[in-house]
Formats: sequence, structure tokens, C-alpha cells
Amino acid sequence: MGRAWARANSAKPLNIIFIMADDLGYADLGCYGAREIKTPHLDRLAKHGVRLTQGYANSPVCSATRMALITGQYQYRYRAGLEEPIRENLGLGLPETAPSLAAQMRKAGYRTALVGKWHLGDIEEFGPLKRGYDRFYGIPAGGVDYFRHSVILPGFEEHNLLTEGDQTVDENGYLTDLLGDRAATEIEEAGRDDVPLFLSLHFTAPHWPWEGPEDEAVSKAMKNYLHLDGGNLKTYTRMVESMDANVGKVIDALKRADRFKDTLIIFTSDNGGERFSDTWPFVGSKTELLEGGIRVPLIAHWPRRIRSASVSDQIMTSMDFMPTLLSAAGAPPEAMPPTDGENLLDVLLGEVAPKPRKLFWRYKSRSQAAIRDGDWKYLKITDREYLFNLAQDERERADLRYKYPERFEQLKQEFSDWNETMLAYPEDSLSHAVSSFYPDRYEPEESIMKLFPKE
Repeated sequence: MGRAWARANSAKPLNIIFIMADDLGYADLGCYGAREIKTPHLDRLAKHGVRLTQGYANSPVCSATRMALITGQYQYRYRAGLEEPIRENLGLGLPETAPSLAAQMRKAGYRTALVGKWHLGDIEEFGPLKRGYDRFYGIPAGGVDYFRHSVILPGFEEHNLLTEGDQTVDENGYLTDLLGDRAATEIEEAGRDDVPLFLSLHFTAPHWPWEGPEDEAVSKAMKNYLHLDGGNLKTYTRMVESMDANVGKVIDALKRADRFKDTLIIFTSDNGGERFSDTWPFVGSKTELLEGGIRVPLIAHWPRRIRSASVSDQIMTSMDFMPTLLSAAGAPPEAMPPTDGENLLDVLLGEVAPKPRKLFWRYKSRSQAAIRDGDWKYLKITDREYLFNLAQDERERADLRYKYPERFEQLKQEFSDWNETMLAYPEDSLSHAVSSFYPDRYEPEESIMKLFPKE
């Protein structure tokens, strides 16, 4: 029955390519208003597909979002999802008993491959090959130097993390290019075998360190890959444009295999932007529940099913991809695992109007909490609480708490009720705060910074 899923809506098996950027700001693509960055390949996908204006990440930090993405559930249901982000030395990761989007696709007869970043636990115990992927090429951790493919920290031994399967491999090259090339190879091999492909292409770009394709000299001089003393808008531009060029490699490979029209391509980010990114018109950044930390680009392209030049204001978040992509593959309802997400395929296809959503977020650093219900958003940061109408004020400046007290109390109570159903944060769980980096809203180095020794 599995192979029948992939042929449910197409004469050929449906390929699904899920592309995720790392720390990309909402306005870092041309089709989302980028001022200097040129992203022609992603812009064309948006022009000939559907561009969502209200795409969200499940978390304002990477591994927590990835937990929600692969399980289709709030990350707060899992102990590893309470790490913001996961540290590889804690013995935590994606549990074997958790639902896995990759495993579901494999059951349906798909070849499953992850190219890029994993960041869901130690590879030996929790690696992608143990959680539903047939093939893996990339890095198991949260980030590496783009040329040395390693974590570079003062006082720590440097070692290569580029991995194929479950073994490290020594390869030269700019990581974004290596990932794009391998993704193209996966497409070509699946095409020759006439096997439907589910490919997760998880770039590390444009996550720090701040290195473009021509910056190998910067890499050679690198002493701390947090790169707090480096980077600028020009370098960041080259990083994003390199990622776009490698998306172009994926598109070209699909066309060479005569599978472009029979492929659903999704593009999004794991959270909002950081340092050099552009989150306009929103405020906030990675590790914050302001819109700039969780509102992300979201593009869906499927020539045979999605109408060109579509724009949707559907609210959609990371955990929605489990039911949505399984539905696209033709999965019957009884094959769907338990999910907190919603199947939004009919909205992406333009068959129905956007559906109302109610979504919840929390983040341990600064005791952040948020709920979005339609246009309304309740937000808590430390001991301050707010009420916003995002349809009228997307910059979260007009606090309506006292103008609409009943609405404020309702949302606050709904958050409290929902929160009671989730796991509590342990006292020792990590929660990264990028405000430790920013002079415009500086805070004590209380979170992830204490893990990284100064030079």
C-alpha cells in the first residue's frame, strides 16, 4: 500500500523536498522584501507556487523547532525538546518511541534522506539513521565552521563533524556547496531507481560563523566559531545568496531527472534571524517570542497542484508539516500518527480558504510565553504581559491589554491551561538568549554564553 501513497495525486511518484534554512530572517529573501540580498531561485519558487505571509517556527531556537517538525507535536512533550538548544553531551535526543516524519515516509515506500543539520541528539544513540532516514550526509550538531567542518572553541580539541551515514568523512569545500551538491546527487540517484524521494535538506546557512564562499582565510584565522568579533551585512548577503544558489542546484537536478513538475518543494526556516538578518516589519530575533523570532519565510511549490503566484495568509507552523506532507503523499487518515499539527494541504492547494488557528509558544529564557488566536496575540516576557492585534499592529507596539481586558484574561488563561498539559522545564535545562550578544538590549551572559569560554 505504501508505494500507492506516492502515486495518489500524480502519474509519477511524488517527490517531497523539504528545505530548511538556519536562522533566516523573515525579510532575507527577495520575495519577502529583501533590500540587498538577491535570491532568484527561491523567488521563482514563490512566484510559481504559494508564499505564506504567516509562516511560523515552533520555537525561536533551532533544535526545539526540529523536534516539533519531525514529530508533528509540540516539542514540550519531550524532554529533549526542553533544551533550547540541545547539547550533544547530555544523553538527550529524539526518543525512539516518538513519531518520526521520516519513518512515516519510509513506511510509505519513500527513499528517505537527510542532507545537512540534524541537531536532535548524539548520532550514535539518536542519529537520523535510527529515526527513519535511510541516508544521512551532514552534521549532527548545531553548527560548524563552513570550511573546517568543526566546532572551534578555545581550550577544546577541534575535530571534524562532517558525517556520512554514521561515520565522519574528510572533504574539502564550503559546507553550503557540499550540501547542495549532495542533495542533487540524492535526487539523481532516486530518479534512476524510479523511487519516490523524501529529502530533508537542512542547510546550516546563514547561521554563524560569518563566512561566505570566498572566506576561507577567515576560517583559517577562526579561534571561536561563535564569531562575536566578525561578520557584516556583505558577508551575510553572500551566505544567503550561496544558499539560494544551492537551492538552484536542487531545482536543476529535478529538471534533469524530469521530476520537477512531480515534486512538492517546501522552503522555510527553523526560527527567526540573528544579528545581521532582516526581520522587517517585525521586531525581535532568534530566542525571542516577538514575531521576529518566530515568523519565518514559508514557500510551497508543486507545479501540478499549486497555482502560480499564490499568496496565503494561512497561519502555519513547523509541526503542521507532519500531517500536511503525509497527506500530500496520499496517506489515508488511519495512517496518520498523533499530531498537534493540522493538515493544511487543501489550503496550500488553494482549494479552501485559510483556516483559523490557535498556537502556543513558550521559551525558558526571560520566562517568555505566547499564544496566537486568530489576529490576537498574548505575549509575556519576564514579568511584563501584553496584548496585540497582529492584523492592525504587526510590530507589536500598541499594547491593548487595558483596552480589551476580557480578551487579555481569556488568552492568558488559555495559555495557562495549555501549559499545564506540557512538560515543565527542568532547573538545569539550557535556554539560549541572543540578547547576550546585542548592545542595543544587553543582558547578563546567563545562558549559552557561559558554555563557551572567552578567548
